[in-house]
Amino acid sequence: MRFWRALADGVMVSVKVQPKSRRPGVQGRVPAVAGERLRIGVCEAAEGGRANKAACATLAGALGIAASLISVVQGATSREKTLRIMGDPALLRVGLERL
Repeated sequence: MRFWRALADGVMVSVKVQPKSRRPGVQGRVPAVAGERLRIGVCEAAEGGRANKAACATLAGALGIAASLISVVQGATSREKTLRIMGDPALLRVGLERL
């Protein structure tokens, strides 16, 4: 199962966030119980939502879109999260397949 699924107005992306990572950035795909996830490393600690914000910004940078188009919809206090990206699913699909 791939790490993202299309919606009418965007996509849902399953991610695993590594706070306080020595290697920040999108780090590829990792297996999980419910299918694969996209691993994202961030320098920020998991305090006060800073790691969540950084994960959204990191994914936005990798896709070349504004960070404001990405939000955490599930798992705000967990390393395994679901992010929602607003936009054209067909265009987002191209960027996600490159990750």
